[in-house]
Amino acid sequence: MAVLPIVTVPAGVLRRKAKPVERVTKRVQKLIRDMAETMYDAKGVGLAAPQVGVSQQIIVADDGEGLIALINPRITRREGAEVDVEGCLSIPDIVAYVERATTIEIEGLDERGRPVRFQAEGYLARILQHEVDHLNGVLITDIAESVRQVEDEEAGEDRAAPAGAAEPEAGAAGSGLPAPGAAAGREE
Repeated sequence: MAVLPIVTVPAGVLRRKAKPVERVTKRVQKLIRDMAETMYDAKGVGLAAPQVGVSQQIIVADDGEGLIALINPRITRREGAEVDVEGCLSIPDIVAYVERATTIEIEGLDERGRPVRFQAEGYLARILQHEVDHLNGVLITDIAESVRQVEDEEAGEDRAAPAGAAEPEAGAAGSGLPAPGAAAGREE
């Protein structure tokens, strides 16, 4: 496995609709493993292939309950709505308040090419929606209700925080996507 470089704005690959994966090959499986390692190394909770410069419909996510890898993911149902703070590994040093569905149904292929379909709620639903947006060339700054710059001191503290760590009540420290109601030190 390898830690891949994370692409940041204004890279064009982040603005293009990613191509569907035609066949799950060993190369695709290696990319998934490398993406997972990259996400964990960056203290992220999600990562889409365009964020590592690959225009393919592949995402990985881990809300603390274990790794999920999806190929050609598609959200088939959305329910509820909640605004919360999000960060993005491809847009360092900002946080954005984004409205997302609180419950989704998502389908795609797993890392072996088998069809999967499941429901996700809360934090995991938010992570998956964020990553699927990346596959469509949509960034949090495109859909945010508000965006703010993160101070250097905040960003350093947040990047060092363990997953699920609560942030001070003063606001959304760092550029991590928070656990429900509290900012975590992991970004997407």
